[in-house]
Amino acid sequence: MKKVLITGITGQDGSYLAKLLLEKGYKVYGTFRRTSTPNFWRLQSLGIYSKVHLIPADLLDMGSMIESVKVSDPDEIYNLAAASFVSSAFEQPVGNAEITGLAVTKLLETLRFLNPNLKFYQASTSEMFGNVNSSFQSEKTPFNPASPYAASKLYAHWITNIYREAYGMFATTGILFNHESPMRGLEFVSRKITNGVAEISLGLKDELVLGNLHSKRDWGYAPEYMEAIYLMLQEDKPDNFVVSTGETHSVLDFVKLAFSLVGLDWKKFVKIDKRFFRPLEVNYLRGDNSKIKKKLGWKPKTTFEELVKIMIDEDVRRWKLFLDGKSFPWDAPLYPSESKIITRQSKENREASESNNYLNRSNIRKKTRKVNHSYLKKIGTDL
Repeated sequence: MKKVLITGITGQDGSYLAKLLLEKGYKVYGTFRRTSTPNFWRLQSLGIYSKVHLIPADLLDMGSMIESVKVSDPDEIYNLAAASFVSSAFEQPVGNAEITGLAVTKLLETLRFLNPNLKFYQASTSEMFGNVNSSFQSEKTPFNPASPYAASKLYAHWITNIYREAYGMFATTGILFNHESPMRGLEFVSRKITNGVAEISLGLKDELVLGNLHSKRDWGYAPEYMEAIYLMLQEDKPDNFVVSTGETHSVLDFVKLAFSLVGLDWKKFVKIDKRFFRPLEVNYLRGDNSKIKKKLGWKPKTTFEELVKIMIDEDVRRWKLFLDGKSFPWDAPLYPSESKIITRQSKENREASESNNYLNRSNIRKKTRKVNHSYLKKIGTDL
């Protein structure tokens, strides 16, 4: 059975990828950051919480990452963890650089020492392109990051490429354009729109406050993008791939379609607030997915219209559950009884530690024998 370690398993991408790999017969390990209010609702909503093995870890703590790799002993690692909300990166640029950028070097160093032969995936982003003067962005398009988040991601992207070239590691990057789903966080504009529209349609609120309606993005369906990154690590050689739909739509297009799906006029409910504008806007992104289509045979299946409908339908369903007094996905228990959380006191961790200690002792004994043998030969004595 293949084993995989997913950093950021509790996020949108991590949860969908975990589900996909479980269906393919993998034993799935995932890291999560300990907080007072754990974020397991996506895993529970997808029905996989009891099937994954969770390891508390912090990307900034190299010791915990070493421990995670030792315990999981994976064939593949997908590094999806990051401080991924672009606007907050302007508020916390140093922390974002450490988590999204520098932490990737720590992880690569961990792999270089422990197992340089495993396959590593780094999640890059279309935000690295920034405001470029090209109608499509491909793997060859120059980068021009326009946020601390994008700059941090670009560092992580290049350091992954450097480790691939310098040390011969299987280190692949996926430059994913916007990919959305009902599992998207509410701070992202796509879910902010669909969740807000669902609430308005059910009489729970009367306005939706947004920022720049004219930014254009290439929006795809997240589960399909996880299939793309899985295919990347099944290749014989590492590479960089753009994952996109090849279409672009404005935030306003998203808003109009979302309101139309519930039979409402968006103009009556949408308000613009300058505080939701970025200090430096990225106005247009549209990916060229011809390379991944040709090399991996991957292509998007869900249209923009279908994507928005999927998200609206699910948000309406959730709020109807709330109105009926039933549980919400994010009302799930913080630490359900079926938890498979691996700590330093867990059996798996003790076994990994004991195995590592045994190997260390064996290596020491081999080195000692070699030294003794050399010394005895020198004085004319054989073992």
